[in-house]
Amino acid sequence: MEFTKLNNGVQMPMQGIGTFLLTPDEAEASATYALKNGCQLIDTANAYCNEKAVGRAMKNAGIDRKNIFLETKLWPSFYEQDNAVDKTLERLQTDYIDLLLIHQPAGNYIAGYKQMEKAYKDGKVRAIGLSNFNEEQICEILNICEVKPSVLQTEVHPYYQENELKKFLSHEDIKIQAWYPLGHGDNALLNEPLFKSLAKKYGKSTAQIILRWHIQEGNIIIPGSKNSDHIKANFDIFDFSLTDEEMAKISLLDKGVRYYTSTPEMLKKYVEMIPPVDEQK
Repeated sequence: MEFTKLNNGVQMPMQGIGTFLLTPDEAEASATYALKNGCQLIDTANAYCNEKAVGRAMKNAGIDRKNIFLETKLWPSFYEQDNAVDKTLERLQTDYIDLLLIHQPAGNYIAGYKQMEKAYKDGKVRAIGLSNFNEEQICEILNICEVKPSVLQTEVHPYYQENELKKFLSHEDIKIQAWYPLGHGDNALLNEPLFKSLAKKYGKSTAQIILRWHIQEGNIIIPGSKNSDHIKANFDIFDFSLTDEEMAKISLLDKGVRYYTSTPEMLKKYVEMIPPVDEQK
C-alpha cells in the first residue's frame, strides 16, 4: 500500500474500497473481505445506509482499529442537526472517524462544515473534507473555515481527469480522491485500445492499469465491488509502474466526460431527502 500525507499530518492510504450502492449485507461482506486481505481504507456515507454494516465489518475483520482508515460523509438533511456526527459514530460503532466529508454542496453546508470542525476539535474526527464541491464552492469554505479541508472527493477517471481543479487543489494542499475511478464500469473506458495493450504488456487487467494510473497521478481511489475476486485484483497494482510516456498517452484520453452531473434541482432534492439511517440493517 502507498500512503499520502494530508495537510494536518494524518497519513491516508492511497487506495481503499467504496460501498456506494451496496446493501448492508453486501457492504459488510465486501468490507470484511477487503480488510482481511490488506485493505486499510473503507469509504461509506450516511446516505448509503450501510454504515452499521461497515461498523460490523470492522469488528468482524479482527483488525486493530488504528490500522483502519474509516471515511464517511454527512448528508445535507443532517447538516443542521447538532447530533449528526454523534449519530454517525453510533451507527459505525466507533469512537472516531478518520475522515469526515460534507457529501453535497446542498442546503446549509456551512452549518455542516462548522459541525465537522467542532467534531475535529473534540477529537471525534481526525480530518475533514468535501465531496462534489467545485472550485468556487471550495473557496467559499476556505474563506470561512477554521480547520482547512484536507480532501476533496469527486468524480475522476481517464475520461474526466480534472487537471485544472487538481492544480487548484495542489496549491491549497488539498488531496483529491476519485469516486467512479473506473468510470462507473463503462465498457468503452475499460476496452480502450491503449489500456488493452498496456494490460497485455504488464500482465494485468485494463481495470488494474487504470487504477495504477490513478495512483501515479496522485489520486486516492475507492473502487467499489461486491465481487471478492475483483476486490483482490483491485489491490494488486503495487508491483509495477507505468512509464512517463505511457502516463502521457493516458492523459490524451481526457474527454471531459462525466457520468454524474449535479443540477440545482438535484441539490434541492438532496436537502429534502432524509435517508432512513435508523432503519438500516
